[in-house]
Amino acid sequence: MSSTNRTCIVRLSVAALLLIGLAGGATAQSSLGGKLELEDEGGFFVNAKKVSSAYPGASLATGPAAAGSITVNQMYVHYRIPAGPKGVPLVLVHGSNHTGMTYETTPDGREGWATWFVRQGHPVYVVDHSGRGRSGFNPTPINAVRDGGADPKSLPTLFIGTLERAWSNFRFGPEYPKPFSNLQFPVEALDQYLAQLVPNTETTLEGGNTNTVEALAALIDRVGPAVVMVHSQSGVYGLALVRQRPDKVRALVSIEGGCETLTQDDVGKFFAKVPFTSVWGDNSVGANSVNGDQRRGGCQKAVNLINGGGGRATFLLLPDNGIPGNSHMMMMDKNNLQIAGLIRKWIGEQVR
Repeated sequence: MSSTNRTCIVRLSVAALLLIGLAGGATAQSSLGGKLELEDEGGFFVNAKKVSSAYPGASLATGPAAAGSITVNQMYVHYRIPAGPKGVPLVLVHGSNHTGMTYETTPDGREGWATWFVRQGHPVYVVDHSGRGRSGFNPTPINAVRDGGADPKSLPTLFIGTLERAWSNFRFGPEYPKPFSNLQFPVEALDQYLAQLVPNTETTLEGGNTNTVEALAALIDRVGPAVVMVHSQSGVYGLALVRQRPDKVRALVSIEGGCETLTQDDVGKFFAKVPFTSVWGDNSVGANSVNGDQRRGGCQKAVNLINGGGGRATFLLLPDNGIPGNSHMMMMDKNNLQIAGLIRKWIGEQVR
């Protein structure tokens, strides 16, 4: 081999090594929050029930399946246990049309609340509602109609919000596609966000959303007392869970969740010893959204009821605390970790 060829090969090799090094550096720089040390990580299911299905469906490869037993109502749980000293465990529950991805990596690639709270020393359990996402659903009522065994009117509705509906309901802006001028949500990554939305397939389950409440109760029976964080649709699930397990919910954090089912009787029986906070973003006043004046006012009323009944409750309106522009999806907003810090501070002050 000539000296010229050897020189070219050396130069190419050095260039390749430099590119590899640069690629490694770019990967390190773009990592979400740095090295995450875990004692354990994994997944499991709770609340599974075996039922008979006369219409399990047909395989495209092998044809119709015979009637038999299937598993329904289960709830998938993904857990991360940090190495080192442990803080109070957290259970994170998503809302309508979402899954546990709500609390994972943000649409624009930043760290989500699930891993951030682990970094602060909290064991974190992220769930998919029963009948949703990795928890699966029951295809029987759909297959029964297809195969002529049920009236088409019995088909469950499988709701998924459209982009236009989500835009106003989640308060990205007053109407699609106009954003609020101070919006913190990363609209440049809207496609990534929309890709994670799924239909509310819990409607295929007998009992519907009550299965998620029962599954949450089963979860804290298994892992022990925990702070439960609920969002939007699951706000009322959190209230129902406290009614079932007031001794095991260390605190209830409601991220723009519904509060309308709370009663004075609930306060005396269940909420006197369970701290509660309702966290709200910006632009909800006068909003053309289910997450507007009526829901926010209901949560303010709930906070007043709890405090008036001897409990400990906080209404946290972020703009009043110098944090403007947050959407209904604040755990994904550009200042999501600032809000997580406020919530963790509240937990530290209230959970005894």
